[in-house]
Amino acid sequence: MTGKLERTGGRISRRSFHRRAGAGGLAAGAASWLWAAGAGRGASRQARLAFRASGNEFPFDTGLLRGVLRSEGRSHGLGPVVYVPSGKHIARGFGLFSHYRLLDDRARYGRAAWDWAGRARLAEDGSVEVFWPADSEHPFQMRAVYRWSAPNTLDLQTTVVARRQLRRFEVFLASYFQGFGRSLVYVVGSPEAGARFLEVERAAGVWQMFPRDEAAVAIIRDGRWRRPPNPVQWKIMPRLAAPLAVRRDPPSGLAGVVMAPPDDCFAVATPYGQEPHRSLYLSLLGRRLEPDRPATARARLVIGQGISDAQVVALYEAYVAGLRSSGR
Repeated sequence: MTGKLERTGGRISRRSFHRRAGAGGLAAGAASWLWAAGAGRGASRQARLAFRASGNEFPFDTGLLRGVLRSEGRSHGLGPVVYVPSGKHIARGFGLFSHYRLLDDRARYGRAAWDWAGRARLAEDGSVEVFWPADSEHPFQMRAVYRWSAPNTLDLQTTVVARRQLRRFEVFLASYFQGFGRSLVYVVGSPEAGARFLEVERAAGVWQMFPRDEAAVAIIRDGRWRRPPNPVQWKIMPRLAAPLAVRRDPPSGLAGVVMAPPDDCFAVATPYGQEPHRSLYLSLLGRRLEPDRPATARARLVIGQGISDAQVVALYEAYVAGLRSSGR
């Protein structure tokens, strides 16, 4: 459940949301921007905000974004994806919002959820539910629901049910962009200046991790990232003001924004902007899972053109406020 959030030294805490002059106007502007982004209303608009089933994959065309979820039946999230107004391809490799590493303080479960056999179905409301059953390699089951909430906005809910106690369990959610050579993360600033977007540059290291708090740092450093294949040495960066990051594509003016509620995401990770992966990652959950007790994490992806940093923050405010008002 998402409680009221508060600003604590420029950071978003769990009790009340970070306040700033004009924040209410920004949130209202974000809602208007999201509505304006989508063409069509009523039943026709709802029809567009739905996946379709085609064999073992799920095409979509929201009017702004066109592509496929689970292309060829693979657990690679969204990809390919085209931004319809320009025809630009925006996803690469293993796609957008794909479940990657599954980790706890003792093990890495398989190479990635990409390789974990699962099944998917189209729900009556146009969302897609993906289910991965527990097996000899995975002492837990996982369910993910992908749902369009606006023509440029995808919501994802991931639920894990453990068969035995798992400590510091993490779902590492990945997004790989085509182009988008600038990467920025929303971090705590000075008491005077407040939170800000920090551009991720090579001078600080190739692979950079932005933790929520000291407990998150302990998780990052517990040895999970030394496990093969492809171990990673993360550079620990400033604390998050909120789990919010953006990749920008200067030639097109497009931005890819990823976000999650503070309780659901303990770190944001990314290589420097021009590094070839062009990726953003959300470290979800990061807590002890008890047997047969579901643990859920939410995340949102927004794609848009000409979105300012202030609008990105407003989109986040609107997202968290929406979760709070719905009691989720």
